[in-house]
Amino acid sequence: MQPRNMSMSGVVDLAAVKQAQEAKAKAEQARAEAARQGGTGAVSPADLVIDVDEAGFESEVLQRSTEVPVVIDFWAEWCEPCKQLSPVLERLAVEYNGRFLLAKIDVDANQMLMQQFGVQGIPAVFAVVAGQALPLFQGAAGEAQIRQTLDQLVQVGEERFGLTGLVVDPEAEPGAAQAAAPERPAGPHDAALEAAVQALDAGDLGGAVQAYKNVLAEEPGNTEAKLGLAQAELLQRVQNADPQKVRQEAADKPGDAQAQIAAADLDLVGGHVEDAFGRLIDTVRVTAGDDRDAVRLRLLELFEVVGADDPRVTAARRALARALF
Repeated sequence: MQPRNMSMSGVVDLAAVKQAQEAKAKAEQARAEAARQGGTGAVSPADLVIDVDEAGFESEVLQRSTEVPVVIDFWAEWCEPCKQLSPVLERLAVEYNGRFLLAKIDVDANQMLMQQFGVQGIPAVFAVVAGQALPLFQGAAGEAQIRQTLDQLVQVGEERFGLTGLVVDPEAEPGAAQAAAPERPAGPHDAALEAAVQALDAGDLGGAVQAYKNVLAEEPGNTEAKLGLAQAELLQRVQNADPQKVRQEAADKPGDAQAQIAAADLDLVGGHVEDAFGRLIDTVRVTAGDDRDAVRLRLLELFEVVGADDPRVTAARRALARALF
């Protein structure tokens, strides 16, 4: 089977990312700082290639994709092109030194995952970045093409999502990073994070938003600031909304992306989590282009608000993957 190239630019518009080089530099700084801090949470090179099944997909792929791009290699024992491609991907995973994580999925044992990603032939390579599935290529590809695709993927992870990757320690024991990490010492942004929480408590949503943005400007991968910003911006969006008007407009315009996004915000603030997720997933199915992308991005933001460990987020991520593919 000849490789079918799938451009990353069709999924994430790199030209639209403002201050891309600055974001990349800050991601590099955060990565270097993590390495200097003694390797807490560092992984062994052996941990950069993992076998994943349906039971572990949520924790080993979706959750890990919030800290590092996860490349998925769909393969099977009987697939001769897979036997050529997989060793190349495994070698590059080690060479890229934590810039991406390689997850290998045996299609014979994981038919549901194969169907959810819409895999029609193998080898097939996808990526998941911050919970978002991206097709990379299908068929046996040359190493130069693979490197170019991986470079784009790493760039997207750093510039669009602030993913700094994994810290790799050649001396670390395989699997050691799974052990409980010691309590984190006070960090340089703790005071700013505390100020943001106080602003939220005081009802100063604008102040909270700015405080979280200040932290993320210095540390794009700060998960606490990402969560806080998502919550503060959600509250800010609905602060002056007329619930009756918003819901009526959503009912009158079921295919209107912005109308459904506004209603989903209200759903979530009102505690109707599944309604919010379901509304946006349904809208993804009936929209295209910029509208579809706006709905998908808002859904990812709402996932951040609820939390990756929530089973409703897990179910919605799977539904979103089916809707996208």
